[in-house]
Amino acid sequence: MPTDQYPNHFPKQEQSFQPGLETEMQPQPEVIRNDYKGSGKLSNKVALITGGDSGIGRAVAVHYAREGAHVAIVYLTENEDAHITQQMIEEEGQQCLLIQGDIRDEIFCRNAVQQTVERFGKLHILVNNAAEQHPQEDIQTITKEQLSATFETNIFSMFYFTKAALNVMSENATIINTASVTAFKGNPTLLDYSSTKGAIISFTRALSQNLASKGIRVNAVAPGPIWTPLIPATFDKEKVSKFGQDTPLGRAGQPSEVAPAYVFLASKDSSYISGQTIHVNGGTVVNS
Repeated sequence: MPTDQYPNHFPKQEQSFQPGLETEMQPQPEVIRNDYKGSGKLSNKVALITGGDSGIGRAVAVHYAREGAHVAIVYLTENEDAHITQQMIEEEGQQCLLIQGDIRDEIFCRNAVQQTVERFGKLHILVNNAAEQHPQEDIQTITKEQLSATFETNIFSMFYFTKAALNVMSENATIINTASVTAFKGNPTLLDYSSTKGAIISFTRALSQNLASKGIRVNAVAPGPIWTPLIPATFDKEKVSKFGQDTPLGRAGQPSEVAPAYVFLASKDSSYISGQTIHVNGGTVVNS
């Protein structure tokens, strides 16, 4: 149920472009709980996170830093958000590499992995997180351009980054893909987005089997409605104000409530888990 800490409604607001800016959101998303205590679960590890400048990606980056990891974050154009995330990581005593570019470009993805290894000497954790979504009431209005962009960002990039990362990853490395509750229950106005998220689940399951013999684990997190910049950058003011109220818990989640699942999947705590999905969705039962 809604609490004083986590309200069930937001001020009416919207942003004009994706993936959106965290600096313009009201209230600001909770990145990490004050009482979250790192315990060295990721000491001396190196993580690369796409969409790491804000939202879930920022929260994962800061949690990883508090657990002892150095972090490279990939982002599109949100320089201010990226530098704020970098500062938060450095305040945790860890190093942060900022990499700006378009993840729809396979050459850029390869270069991002190369830059990470050149800076930190290794790569242990890949988090494929960046995404875009464009609501349409009718499938007839989904253009070829929108369809291509959504698939290129949401699923093609995961292939690009994974292919590049596997050239430098070794046994005990982990890959974590951000899926969505829409992969399991659908969304009538997010047809192409939901389709990409379904593809991510299948990709995760198949890749986990492909890499099991190499000792590399692959899992996914399927968030429900989480308060991130993508929300005011996607929906109108009315929908934003009621965002998340249709969940059993009656509210949207915060990035701080999702990121610990990524810590778990990146750490030895999940050493016997691969090909699975953690559902952080406010209580929606998806039976899978």
